[in-house]
Amino acid sequence: MIQRRTVGIVGTGHVGVAAAYALFLQRIASDLVLVDLDERRAEGEAMDLMHGQALAGRVTVRAGSYADLAAAQVIVISAGASQQSPDETRLQLLRRNAAIFRSIVAELDRHAPEAILVVATNPVDVLTYVTQALSRRPDARVIGTGTLLDTSRFRALLGRHYHVDPRSVHAYILGEHGDSEVPIWSSADIGGTPILDAEVLGRPFDRAAMQALFEQARDAAYEIIGRKGYTNTAIGVVIARIVRAILDDEKSVLPVSVRLNGEYGIEDVCLSIPCVVGIEGVEARVPPPVSEDERAGLRASADVLRRSMDGLDLG
Repeated sequence: MIQRRTVGIVGTGHVGVAAAYALFLQRIASDLVLVDLDERRAEGEAMDLMHGQALAGRVTVRAGSYADLAAAQVIVISAGASQQSPDETRLQLLRRNAAIFRSIVAELDRHAPEAILVVATNPVDVLTYVTQALSRRPDARVIGTGTLLDTSRFRALLGRHYHVDPRSVHAYILGEHGDSEVPIWSSADIGGTPILDAEVLGRPFDRAAMQALFEQARDAAYEIIGRKGYTNTAIGVVIARIVRAILDDEKSVLPVSVRLNGEYGIEDVCLSIPCVVGIEGVEARVPPPVSEDERAGLRASADVLRRSMDGLDLG
């Protein structure tokens, strides 16, 4: 008997729908279950996707409740509150999202305790930590999308700069998915040739140009939001990539958000480092060697995340 591969998505806003669309087109799951507080919205999104089934392949999509997630192997959490007014502080917004996550995680622990959770709601590192703190499942089965999106942007820009396929670029952005993230130049390479202080494909390393390129990757969300009002397409692809790595037991190394246990001298905070992702979730960590400046940057990033959680009650 062929095992059905069920993926749940909690939250059918821009990101949740983009994730469902990517999973649907790539046929990563055989069943998609969409859950939202607004049941009619979830029903509408499920209907819209299902109308492409005859062309995209046999993937069933339906709206459902938390109880309908009992068979899910992976559940994506993309629900959350947005800023209510310019006067609302980051901590106030975080407290509201933590309250939302408390309700979501309780339902998921009740109905789908074995599922791996993929957290996509921002601030993703803090909410990954919140999910791990609230859930009874092992930390390895809670994964934040982290800097996989930033790394994808970074590699795309480097590929364009050097005129090579971005898939041939090996470079990471680690730390917070946000303003304090860190480019790891010390291990970046193209086809085995280090980028740092070297000539690659006839182009010498230009520190100012590379810094500008990193800043373009880091600040991409602001540019996109300024033009279309939100980001969703690329993060949908990122979510699909993580889900595929889990369901196919790929053992792929991806920069995702996990709680650190001493790596780079950092503990008890979630941020992104390269991890082996497979059927059990995060199966191993692969922290690359970094320069002293990069290590200091990662520690500073961890401090930013800790400060953002000051005053947050997870008891």
